[in-house]
Amino acid sequence: MIALAPQWQDALPDALFLAPHAPQRCSMMGTGYQWWGLSGFEPSALAAGAASVAPAINAFIDQKLTQYGLTDSDLALVGFSQGTMMALHVGLRRSQQVAAIVGYSGILTSIADLPLEHPAKPPTLLVHGTADPVVPFKALHSAESELQGIGVPTTTHSSHGLGHSVDPIGIRLGRDFVSGSFANELSA
Repeated sequence: MIALAPQWQDALPDALFLAPHAPQRCSMMGTGYQWWGLSGFEPSALAAGAASVAPAINAFIDQKLTQYGLTDSDLALVGFSQGTMMALHVGLRRSQQVAAIVGYSGILTSIADLPLEHPAKPPTLLVHGTADPVVPFKALHSAESELQGIGVPTTTHSSHGLGHSVDPIGIRLGRDFVSGSFANELSA
């Protein structure tokens, strides 16, 4: 996702863009990385996988926030595919609300372990291609329904005919969403 930085920089001139690499090479996508091995989309396996790597991602986030003198309200989490799974998993469970979550071509792993009165309800944008052969398109609507059901303000966009990728419209929508979320934080 670090490739988005030059495309988002004009709208977010003061932003610091950081992108941790998942530690494992992805067997499904030759040049990609994964946080844990996927063998399908069984909900319990997705939830367990996300929970197993969340501490490492939270540690990275905490280290960088401290290093740069920032807080969670200065943080937007953006992910693609399994990165979306992790952005949603981590972003919904931070003790303080992040400014925004943007997820491309991903899936919501689980909200079952969230407390009913969980304070973190960051504005969330989900973008998914209708022709995605990797992560089923129906995951977009399932996530939207579940997130709205717990009070997370959720916006979605369907990229018609797009496979497991991000198109220019999705890039623009993500940039504008994050920029608008930070603007809303400043005016609050």
